[in-house]
Amino acid sequence: MSQKKFRDEYGLFVVEGEKLVDEAVRSGFTVDAVYRREDIGDKAMRRISQLNTPSPVLAVVRKPGQDIRMALPERGLYLGLDAVRDPGNLGTLIRIADWFGINAIFASRDTVDVFNPKVVQATMGAIFRVRFHYCDLAETAAGFVSRGGMVYGTFLDGSNIYGRELDTGNDRPVMIVMGNESEGISDRVASTVSDRLYIPPYPPGAPGSESLNVAVATAVTVAEFRRRTI
Repeated sequence: MSQKKFRDEYGLFVVEGEKLVDEAVRSGFTVDAVYRREDIGDKAMRRISQLNTPSPVLAVVRKPGQDIRMALPERGLYLGLDAVRDPGNLGTLIRIADWFGINAIFASRDTVDVFNPKVVQATMGAIFRVRFHYCDLAETAAGFVSRGGMVYGTFLDGSNIYGRELDTGNDRPVMIVMGNESEGISDRVASTVSDRLYIPPYPPGAPGSESLNVAVATAVTVAEFRRRTI
């Protein structure tokens, strides 16, 4: 199941490691099979494992049914991902969404496959708890706005996030959009953004890194939104 075409064809994906397999078994996902090294032997485990160092246990899990189109929410805080391509980043983003109680993730269809083995490993089990939907992100973001909601995005020319009033989604749907690792938020999705935010460096104006990693930027941004609810 290392290739997406086979994951799609059979509707299955693989999880490895005691923690992830335990999360899978306790989740609402259907676990088709569990293989333990002590039962099948080292040679067989090395053959079926997708890790450089095979774990003691591996499970084959059935992918959940994919919503053709999720109904737009009436309230809550959501994450929008625009063409995030790095599997490690996506896995970490799902883990961040789990930690901060994000209601669901909406991802553009050119975002890396959520069931990619590297994504699954990087979620550390959060994949079994966070709702994840592929969609036309610009269309979905526009739907948030049409329902009276807000769409925030992070931009280098945005306003300082720490000085802005932020809607945390208590009374209407709110989406925070994060962009591609190198290109940022696409023009089409950017056209739907209600408020452009910027995470300032410290001290202000100091020379340094050009930008933050998308997962780091997401953690900082979402943490600020959640801080406003305390």
